Amino acid sequence: MELKTIVTGFTGTENCTITPITNGLINTTYLVVDYDADEKFILQKINTQVFPFPEIITNNHILINRLLEDGNYPLELVKPKETLSGNFIIKDENGASWRMLSFIEDTKTFFKIPDIKTAYESAKAVGSFLNTVNPEYLPYIQAPIPDFINFEKRISDYQISLQSASPDLLDNAEPEIEAMNELISLPEKWIEMEKEGVLPKRIIHGDPNVRNILFDQTSRPLAVIDLDTVTISTILYDFGDMARSYTNTLDEDNGNADNNFNPQIYRTVKDGFLLSLKKKLTFEELENLDYAAQTVIYIQAVRFLTDYLNGSTYYSTKYAEHNLDRTRNQLELLKGLREYLRVD
Repeated sequence: MELKTIVTGFTGTENCTITPITNGLINTTYLVVDYDADEKFILQKINTQVFPFPEIITNNHILINRLLEDGNYPLELVKPKETLSGNFIIKDENGASWRMLSFIEDTKTFFKIPDIKTAYESAKAVGSFLNTVNPEYLPYIQAPIPDFINFEKRISDYQISLQSASPDLLDNAEPEIEAMNELISLPEKWIEMEKEGVLPKRIIHGDPNVRNILFDQTSRPLAVIDLDTVTISTILYDFGDMARSYTNTLDEDNGNADNNFNPQIYRTVKDGFLLSLKKKLTFEELENLDYAAQTVIYIQAVRFLTDYLNGSTYYSTKYAEHNLDRTRNQLELLKGLREYLRVD
C-alpha cells in the first residue's frame, strides 16, 4: 500500500506531499501537506514492537484530549484524525497500523534543556498537563506498555541477566554491576508504597522529556505532545523522569560523564512542576519527590545495563558498549543528585 493511499484513507485526496521526519525515536513519521484542504498533518506508522495495541494509545489520546478540553487547559492539543470510515487507524497490506494527527505550525523542539528558563517553563507545562488530566474521577485509561513502570520486574529482569550474560559481558561491566548492586535496595521503598496503596493512582504522561513539548519561536511552550505512553501510575514517575532527563548536562550516550548533574535545573524543575500541582498532591507524594528522582534514574541505569548484559536487544545501539556508556552516564547523574541531596 503506497503512502498516498494511506493518506487518502484519512483525507480523501492524493493531492498532497509526504515528507519523512527523521528525528522520531519510536514511530515512523511523515509530514503530510494536503493541498486541497490547505492543511498539514502528521502521519505515523505505529511501532507495534513497542506499542503492541495501537487502538489503546489512540483511545487513550482521545480520552486525554477530552479531559484537557473540559479542564480549561491553556496549551494547544494535538488531535487524532478520523479516517473516512470513522476509525482512527488504517492497516496496510502488511498489517502495520497507521494514524494521522493534527499539526501545529511554527513550532520548535529541544532535545536537551538549553537553559534555566526553558527548564522552568517546560516543567510548568507538564505540571499543568498533569493537573488538568487528573480530575476527581479518572476515566478508564489502559496501559499501552505492560509493566513499563513495574520496578519489581525491572530488578528481576536485571538479576536474571546477571545469571545468563556471557562471561565477557560480565567482566566488561564489572564496575557498573558493582555500583548497581550497592544500590539494589533503592527501589524497595517505591515497590512497597505501591503495593500498600500509599501512592494515589493518577494519569501520568509516562515520557515527559523536553523533546515531547512543542515551543513557539520565543521558546514558550505551546503543547505537550506524544501521549502514547499515557497510563495510570504514580505521578512520582513523571517527576522522576523529568529530573532525570532535564538535569543531565551531557548527552545520555556519554559514558565519560563527570559531574553531569545540574542542581540549579533540578530546583527549577521542582518549582515549575509543583506550580499547578502542589495543592493536588498528597503528603506522601510531596515528601517523596527527591526519592522518586533517585529511583527513576537508578531504574533507567538498570534498564540500560540489563539490555547490555542481554546482548543489546531492546535499545538501538551504534557500537558494542553503547548501553554500557548509557549506564555509566546514568550512574554518574545519580551520584550527582545524591551528593546534592546529601544522601549517604
